[in-house]
Amino acid sequence: MPTSTNKKLLIISDAKPGHVNQSIAFAKLMGYEYRILEVGFKQRWFKTLGYVLSKFKIFNLNLFNYEKCMINDLTSYEFVIGAGSSTYYFVQCIASRYTMKSLVMMLPQGFDYAGFDYIIAQEHDNPPLKDNIIRIPVNLSVNEPKGYLQKSRKKSLGIVLGGNNAVFTMDVKTIKDTLDTIFAQYPNHEKYITTSRRTPKAIEELLLKYSFEYILVYSKQPEINPIPDFIDICDELFISIDSTSMLSEARANSEANIHVIDLKAKRFNTKFHKIAQIIQNIDRKIDFSEYLKQIKL
Repeated sequence: MPTSTNKKLLIISDAKPGHVNQSIAFAKLMGYEYRILEVGFKQRWFKTLGYVLSKFKIFNLNLFNYEKCMINDLTSYEFVIGAGSSTYYFVQCIASRYTMKSLVMMLPQGFDYAGFDYIIAQEHDNPPLKDNIIRIPVNLSVNEPKGYLQKSRKKSLGIVLGGNNAVFTMDVKTIKDTLDTIFAQYPNHEKYITTSRRTPKAIEELLLKYSFEYILVYSKQPEINPIPDFIDICDELFISIDSTSMLSEARANSEANIHVIDLKAKRFNTKFHKIAQIIQNIDRKIDFSEYLKQIKL
């Protein structure tokens, strides 16, 4: 990880970990110091108003709730960054007020893309080819193991199970068949597994019938997240297709072989399928420096 460059970055947060963590990852990958400012629209319809005002280059911070004292000393900051639709207009407001560079994560649909200095967008969103848009295969992320597991002398594999969502259904037969295959094909590997808040109870009960060297059932220990440790030490990673953020984090931070656990789908050709296909086409850890060197800040 790069050492600090003494450049300062203001991160605008919508309080969604999946969004703000991308901005934090950018700061760490670039070696920038950062502060986080959490914001939210005062009224839900103000978000729509923000789209309109942005088109006319009218920037009004009064639409937001935020800690005002945090923006009183920003003259030393190089630029401002946000991820998520609730942050984009605020990024523009701050960039305009303090003459900062602006950078947003994910494609800011509904905005004029030229209204940002840089946009880092994932390939599955099919971003247009523009000079200020940087296409990356998966979300930016930095892996930070917690020490729940240590590297074994034996090879190891990690299994990450998500659960039901609007596109996929996780059923007992699919997971049982998957586990039976894993145990048959990797008899000498240590096996670790974790579930998530969406994992059905029937699946949790199924897992207790297998002999894992490590098992984390989320419903029993929601405060523990062993996935960064899986990513750090495992030679093979099996991740259910609904867990796109976990698939992205694994490919971004690990040289392990990544296997996508397919589930019963209600729809096809979704972003889940696109992300899974992108990740399966990449056979090594992603070097984000090749993408981020395009940013001149």
